[in-house]
Amino acid sequence: MLNAVLKNARLAVRLTVKGAIALVLIVAAVALPQIAHIAGGASAGAVYLPMYAPALIAGCILGWQWGLGVGILSPVASFAFTSLFLDSAMPAAARLPFMIAELAVFGLVSGLMSKKIASAPLMAFPAVICAQIAGRLTYFVLSVIFSQTAAAAWAVIETGLTGLYIQAAVVPVIVLLLALAVKHERD
Repeated sequence: MLNAVLKNARLAVRLTVKGAIALVLIVAAVALPQIAHIAGGASAGAVYLPMYAPALIAGCILGWQWGLGVGILSPVASFAFTSLFLDSAMPAAARLPFMIAELAVFGLVSGLMSKKIASAPLMAFPAVICAQIAGRLTYFVLSVIFSQTAAAAWAVIETGLTGLYIQAAVVPVIVLLLALAVKHERD
């Protein structure tokens, strides 16, 4: 989506702008779970999945490479920050590899549709839903292979359905608003 605004800019400028946006989204992915835990208690992260939205937004507006990067770096940054400064690692070390894979898929899949979103912003709705399905499927498969029973992995997915529903509605609206802002900037 940003490519339309940045199309005449030099590569270094495009990378700097996209890198700055990616950094803001990673910071948001670290901060949102903290806010959710303060507002909603210890289970709020598992219910609302606040770290997932920035990866979806990154994919939708920056493309698959940046979405993948934000998806990978968000849980790593959150784990490092909370381990070092809060004495309470989030996500937990045992869950970290699964979240890295899952969020990477969220950013990748939503990013694969970023060109379509740029030309038809309503495509953000199916992009987010496809990314959510692919990401949660990735979590389920890896979790069953490496750590949990299918029933336990499915219970984790069910716990996060509220967050997925909220994000399926809110993230595309954010992307639509950004698309309108970009269109206004071009005009």
